[in-house]
Amino acid sequence: MTAHPVTLSAVVTVHDEAHQLADCLAGLRFADEVVVGLDKCTDGSQAIAERLADKVFAGAWELEGDRRNAAIAQCGGDWVLEVDADERVPEALAREIRATIATTPFDWHEIPVDNYIGGRLVRWGWGGSYGKPAYPGLFRRGVKTWGRQRVHPSLQWSGERGHMLRERLVHYVDRDISDMIRRLDSYSTARARDLRASGQVGSFPSNLRRLFSRFFKCYVLRKGYREGGYGFLIALFAGLYPLLSHLKARLETD
Repeated sequence: MTAHPVTLSAVVTVHDEAHQLADCLAGLRFADEVVVGLDKCTDGSQAIAERLADKVFAGAWELEGDRRNAAIAQCGGDWVLEVDADERVPEALAREIRATIATTPFDWHEIPVDNYIGGRLVRWGWGGSYGKPAYPGLFRRGVKTWGRQRVHPSLQWSGERGHMLRERLVHYVDRDISDMIRRLDSYSTARARDLRASGQVGSFPSNLRRLFSRFFKCYVLRKGYREGGYGFLIALFAGLYPLLSHLKARLETD
């Protein structure tokens, strides 16, 4: 009896990403199914998705975790590859993903990430909830559940972790330094809302200490110093993120 071929769903959730969605979806054609979730889109994202994806659905979610879970639930493949609109899957990574799901005994795998600021590859220093050097984006359907947070939602797993893949995802994380600053402001605002909703906003001294500990971790231990000024900014923003989130949660009401 011939074994059932292992199938793969690639899923993307977007909010007004018409300027880059087509490039993202073009790199997902190696998957058996491409699913796009539209979150309150008012630009041309829907037309692009309907042209290039196999399944398109729309909704309005307040929490990032809820939006991602809804998108995963739409997938019909044995495995799911979760990517964002500002990410690209090179051909070498696509081949490794197909080979992995065909042979692995494990349930989920991390994928290493090459982060770009504008046209500059910035590989060192990411972390501290401000950037991802790798992410758990390849998993069997049913083993991954996102938590109910607005930003950086927690993860719950019911399967066994496998090795990290070798090939890298391309992530166009920021256009420039101004974009980095805007992202810090957006992330910390969303995190502040999560802190207020939980009733646990933390203390100023502990978050002040995290500024220095996170800076040291990203700049020294994760070798952000190798990236010059960009590495310094990544470490600085990683340290500021919990402190700004705490102050917004305490001093603001929305």
